[in-house]
Amino acid sequence: MSQTGLAPSIDTDASLIYNYHRLHHQPSPASAIFCLCSLDTRVAVRAANLYFSGLAPILIFSGGVGSLTAGRYHGISEAEAFATIARDMGVPDKAIVVEPRSTNTGENVRFTYMLLEKQGLLEDIKSFILVQKPYMERRTYATFLKQWPGAEMEEKVKFSVTSPELEWDQYPDKENPRELVINVMVGDLVRIRDYPAKGFQISQEIPPEVWAASERLIHAGYTEHLP
Repeated sequence: MSQTGLAPSIDTDASLIYNYHRLHHQPSPASAIFCLCSLDTRVAVRAANLYFSGLAPILIFSGGVGSLTAGRYHGISEAEAFATIARDMGVPDKAIVVEPRSTNTGENVRFTYMLLEKQGLLEDIKSFILVQKPYMERRTYATFLKQWPGAEMEEKVKFSVTSPELEWDQYPDKENPRELVINVMVGDLVRIRDYPAKGFQISQEIPPEVWAASERLIHAGYTEHLP
């Protein structure tokens, strides 16, 4: 067993998939920071810190209650919980936009678009920094590019994707246990393969060694988050 408590082969495969999911974009000044909320509150902290770095004047939190967060935030949405963290860190309320209804990545994108349009903010937003969990960067990128109107034409909207800057051996914690994270990562890799055919996201190449790692993990029982 490794120091993580997992067999070395499982930890090696998990690390390979985790690193495939990360895009390593360098955030640059944008019109808004768009935080896709979840069970990992470190993402809220990362988004707030980007705001304090002066990278954007607007901080959007998007997320309702998903399958992994039911009951986690004491009856409020992911977006409201993340916004509370940002306010407690000192982000002014006037800089925060909350979209509290979405339950998946596609809805994060579509519902936020509709909310910004309704609030009259959409016309002035030409670029985003998307903030997600490290192992959701690639799927967020693929979904935004497919479902945000004009994202495929960079003259309309530009964006980058970032996340808490944590390596695989640093990422799991009490709120994001290793077994759960591996299950979710494997499921998201299958979605990266399958969802383009459904029209949910753009197609992306999965290296053979990454797919082989997912097959080994599925065979080992990491099947709880498969679509």
